[in-house]
Amino acid sequence: MNPSPDASPPAGPAAAPLFTARGLTKVYHMGEVAVHALRGVDLDVYAGEFIVLLGASGSGKSTLLNILGGLDTPTAGEVRFHDHNLSDADERALTRYRREHVGFVFQFYNLIPSLTARENVALVTDIAESPMAPEEALGWVGLADRMDHFPSQLSGGEQQRIAIARAVAKRPQVLLCDEPTGALDYETGKLVLEVIARINGELGTTAVVITHNAAIAGMAHRVWRLANGRIAGVERNARRLTPAELAW
Repeated sequence: MNPSPDASPPAGPAAAPLFTARGLTKVYHMGEVAVHALRGVDLDVYAGEFIVLLGASGSGKSTLLNILGGLDTPTAGEVRFHDHNLSDADERALTRYRREHVGFVFQFYNLIPSLTARENVALVTDIAESPMAPEEALGWVGLADRMDHFPSQLSGGEQQRIAIARAVAKRPQVLLCDEPTGALDYETGKLVLEVIARINGELGTTAVVITHNAAIAGMAHRVWRLANGRIAGVERNARRLTPAELAW
């Protein structure tokens, strides 16, 4: 049985959830073998929250993030974003949802090598409705002086910050991050976390971050611990740590 989705929002009890999921289940079929990635997950996410998902490989973290981001759909159960039912949306509706509401950041940066930092960000701003200018987005991540450099001329941390700038340039309501510091060293990882924390705090962008690094949980409003496709525990931090206070 899942723990309560812990429905107390940081902004007060009158706030409506940004995401609501009930009975969220995902089964993958590999030949005759059924793999249960999610098993009846219940959760609420509120606007402006910083959520950290912890769990071992295979616990369901990436599957859950992909369903919240409209990259996958559940086998059973329901997930809603405001008044959008993502559970039964067709691919066209999910594409529009991803384009208008969600920014993604992955462990690997997925930058186009032949384009500058500015041009990589512009790929998103060209299709968004009310985007930031690429220059503004790169300023948010501290790379205003590197915008005409190519990925090969930048460090791993700088490339990841470009990926974050690309994600936030379309002004998404939610930023979904899958192991954003997984390929980075300690100091560089903390710089990237500072960028995500600033975007969450100053722009009010809801952030959901997958990590294997339990220390990062100290930054969160709430921490979800996943195990065997279920939310095994939900914790609320009485005091959130800044990235500078983290140690691992």
